[in-house]
Amino acid sequence: MHLILFIVFAGLCLTGAINLLLQTHPINSALSLIVVMTSLAVLYLLLGAEFLAAAQVIVYAGAIMVLFTFVVMLLNAGREERTLGSRVARILGFPAVTAILAVMATVILRSEDLGVAGLRDRITTTQDLSAVLFTKLLLPFEVTSVLILIAILGSVALARQGDGKTRVNIGRTAGK
Repeated sequence: MHLILFIVFAGLCLTGAINLLLQTHPINSALSLIVVMTSLAVLYLLLGAEFLAAAQVIVYAGAIMVLFTFVVMLLNAGREERTLGSRVARILGFPAVTAILAVMATVILRSEDLGVAGLRDRITTTQDLSAVLFTKLLLPFEVTSVLILIAILGSVALARQGDGKTRVNIGRTAGK
């Protein structure tokens, strides 16, 4: 049963990620990212990490994605101009992706004992996890939140700067 659920939600996660890349409207891309985050939460739940699954849904699929959706709506991002992309990226991109996939396939096929997993005698509790998160990893979490805040404020400032460039000629007539 776990294998079937894993295959279903891993496929849903991959489908959401591909849909995220193929969408032309930013709101639809954000919704696809919510599908990916929720599918990852279910995969965490299947691995027995209930705390991580709950944190994934609450923090990422909930708060962060709502924030991203509000920023996209605030910026009023419409359709972007379609381009053919960089010529260098087209020439080097496909061979590079093929090489990376070949290396990954070689490593997976040559590895022994792939898929063997076992539980240790001691299972990490939520108390142990929170002790590590709030002592050793507190600074990275705080730095990440400040960086996200700076990125959002920068995007809002850039959007406002674009509006400030339009000039209104008050007091001038069309004949002058």
